[in-house]
Amino acid sequence: VLTAFDYFPFWKEPPEMYKLDIGWPKIPEYFTGQTFCVAVDSLHGLVYVGQRGDNVPKVLVFSEQGYFLHSWNETVEMPHGIFVLNTPTDSSVWITDVGTGQYGHTVKQYSPLGKLVQVLGTPGNAGSSLIPLQFDQPAEIFVEESGEMYVVDGDGGMNNRLLKLSNDHQEIWLAGSNGTGIGQFKIPHSVTLDPFGRVWVADRDNKRLQVFDKVTGEWLGAWSNCFSEDGPYSVRFTADYRYLIVAQMNINRLVILAAPPVGNIGNCVVVSTVQLADETKPHLVDVDMKSGAVYVAEIGAQQVQKYIPL
Repeated sequence: VLTAFDYFPFWKEPPEMYKLDIGWPKIPEYFTGQTFCVAVDSLHGLVYVGQRGDNVPKVLVFSEQGYFLHSWNETVEMPHGIFVLNTPTDSSVWITDVGTGQYGHTVKQYSPLGKLVQVLGTPGNAGSSLIPLQFDQPAEIFVEESGEMYVVDGDGGMNNRLLKLSNDHQEIWLAGSNGTGIGQFKIPHSVTLDPFGRVWVADRDNKRLQVFDKVTGEWLGAWSNCFSEDGPYSVRFTADYRYLIVAQMNINRLVILAAPPVGNIGNCVVVSTVQLADETKPHLVDVDMKSGAVYVAEIGAQQVQKYIPL
């Protein structure tokens, strides 16, 4: 198993790759709930934050400079994951809602200003794994420009699966079931894609990343050796796709891993880490694919922090 020491001489610390932007956001008091998720619209320089709590706005929108722009609250109960899709003609914001009330157990598409465009799933009804579009606490979604989407469905519900849907929301393939075996999940919590046609899933309670072929859904491999202390909560690629950034909530850490080139995913290699303050609890992250900045939604600190690449 390669470690950071195979990349850097033992007398040198692994390099620091990020520094905290202490000026983001300009007014942190806009965070009034638990900040569960963050998504960057790098085309328009916007940052969307999903938060939970009673009588708090559920979605906040900031500029990448840290200025608060607006918020919305309609039809969002308990946001878990958030994703921004830009196509040449349109921008949309996708939110997974794990609430148990009238809006929950759904994946929803909004306009950038918060107008509800469409709902996937049956609002308020927890699903069984038998029906593809019946979600049970869907954790996160990743949407390609083609409109094809990848949903990790279960933040602790009955379903433990990775679902690929066509742009008209038909099931293309489904991977996973509840368990510890190859291709099974215990709380699939975050999902992203690389340029080589691979789908990466943070299999949280199995303390591993699992990788699938995006066309066929075939299992390609798993990384567990980097996660002995705590499972991966969030997985994203850096803007140049050279590294993966993974949040480990219970040890308040971001770990930066070497991304494998095309072909075999090999072993997990830690290149650097970012240690956050105690009780920060980084839950989900997103990366600005233009500037490379990393935004971290922290449910312990009840804030989103921005880290700038050095």
